[in-house]
Amino acid sequence: MRTFLFAFLMTLVVLPAHALKAYPVGQLKPVDSEIKVHPGDPAPDFELPSTDGETVRLSDYRGKKNVLLTFVPAAWTPVCSDQWPGYNIALDLFAKHDTVLVGISIDNTPSQWAWEQGMNGIDFPILSDFWPHGATADSYGILRGDGMSERALILVDKEGIVRWTHVNDVNGRPDLKIVMEAVKNNTK
Repeated sequence: MRTFLFAFLMTLVVLPAHALKAYPVGQLKPVDSEIKVHPGDPAPDFELPSTDGETVRLSDYRGKKNVLLTFVPAAWTPVCSDQWPGYNIALDLFAKHDTVLVGISIDNTPSQWAWEQGMNGIDFPILSDFWPHGATADSYGILRGDGMSERALILVDKEGIVRWTHVNDVNGRPDLKIVMEAVKNNTK
């Protein structure tokens, strides 16, 4: 009984980030889609569930904040598990330009929540594009043939207009310097 209780309690413990075991995805095709949105286009609106139990719409930010949508291919993978914590550290730099980050992946919300905890928390909304599978990624033209999204960044201004897009090689994370330059040069 004691062993069972210990094992049960251990399943409730969230591992620290240094113990996070990422799924070894191997080398993937760098880009596998054709982006549909370009600077000057209206950004497609969406309504997605977040890991904090809320429903988030892109239009919720209209007239209030610029939004940097950060799409990642999959939870629990090495590059994705490195990318978002890096943005977490730079949130004050984004705020300086009146910009909020919104993270999106095609994973289901419970998996995203566990992954977020494994990364010691992410301080921006994490949204699930799980169902209908990848519909938001598809509306932006960044749904890959394997069902994951591209590793993409899309900057949307306060009026809901796309100001900058970047589809990165899915095998590596975008350089924070180019992201910050885009935010600085494309927001008011």
